Amino acid sequence: MKQTLDLIDFIADSPSSYHAAHVVAQRLEEHGFRRQDETAEWEAAPGGHYLIRGGAVMAWWVPEGATAFRIIGSHTDSPGFKLKPQPDFVNQGWQQIATEVYGGPILRSWFDRELTIAGRVVLADGSEHLVNTGPVARIPNLAIHLDRDPAVERQTHTQMITDAPVMEILAGALGVDAQDICAHDLITADAQRGAVFGDFLAAGRLDNLTSVHSSLVAFLNAIDSGDATDVLVLAAFDHEEVGSQTTTGAGGPILEDVIVRTAQALGHDHRRMIAGSSCVSADAAHAVHPNYAGKHDPTHRPLLNHGPVTKVNANQRYASDATTIALWEQGSGVPTQSFVSHNDVPCGSTIGPITATRLGIPTVDVGVPLLSMHSAREMAGVKDLAWFTQALEAYLTGY
Repeated sequence: MKQTLDLIDFIADSPSSYHAAHVVAQRLEEHGFRRQDETAEWEAAPGGHYLIRGGAVMAWWVPEGATAFRIIGSHTDSPGFKLKPQPDFVNQGWQQIATEVYGGPILRSWFDRELTIAGRVVLADGSEHLVNTGPVARIPNLAIHLDRDPAVERQTHTQMITDAPVMEILAGALGVDAQDICAHDLITADAQRGAVFGDFLAAGRLDNLTSVHSSLVAFLNAIDSGDATDVLVLAAFDHEEVGSQTTTGAGGPILEDVIVRTAQALGHDHRRMIAGSSCVSADAAHAVHPNYAGKHDPTHRPLLNHGPVTKVNANQRYASDATTIALWEQGSGVPTQSFVSHNDVPCGSTIGPITATRLGIPTVDVGVPLLSMHSAREMAGVKDLAWFTQALEAYLTGY
């Protein structure tokens, strides 16, 4: 339960990918990690190092004599609504915020919720600042009396209302004038705090902050244990929800930069180090939904609180194969489950195949099972969170 309560705090402090990256960095610094300046000489001395690039954070811990990498990848972003460059407009006397849909949110779940605006703002002097307004906006539903079966039109029905121009709200939160704000990368987030009910957790952004948090806890525990012999890498990417093809996504160069430059700083051929390396791609998985059981494979039905899920797909939408599944499942010491999609229901993908293809590192795709994935408020099992962290730590320490 202690880990779950800490996860609730972590989610509350991470309303955007930029916030999540900085929260991870803060915890790393508290553990003695040093920030890497990417324009300076690369640090690979024994100990912990990290860098932040936008909404992504990479950390690497170097033991004496390491010749391979053990990597855990996750992602910091979640579906929502991204503010347009000029977000303020008035419609029918209402002050509203113009947004684009980011990723694949379950649109109706975002209605009638108090929303915060969070992310980064760049001022005219070039400085960057994180901002989190607190609950300031809402997307109201149409009364059922006016439409018995309303469809959601993304352009017109998802624009939110607020009581003041959002640029003024942002300026007030930052303590600057609105005209000082030059540009922004801002997204909505559910302002409601996570809550435990029974053995379940309900919260926003469980996809994929469950993986970011569990990976971070396992990473620090593995270091404290003194049992790790490989270079341990924590890779929390941004932009997975929109395809990962950015400078801070899994399709970009950020992880490769860390691996190549670390190997070079250690005096090793990075290709030889990669040949002996492995990666766990940690992203949320689908639990079987009892009300929609026909959408799931009849023989692979993950349940909440029955263990982390290994994700498998014959068409390589996931990177798991026999060797990486065995690496993950045999030494973890926790119950495990498998997800395979229904043949008539195409599955999504994640960072695993992208990382494996870009770097050539054997990879397994795993995660905690969720219900309501991509809802404004998702649902996970408390036991799965603890098991997932335990399994990730076992992987990092080499079983």
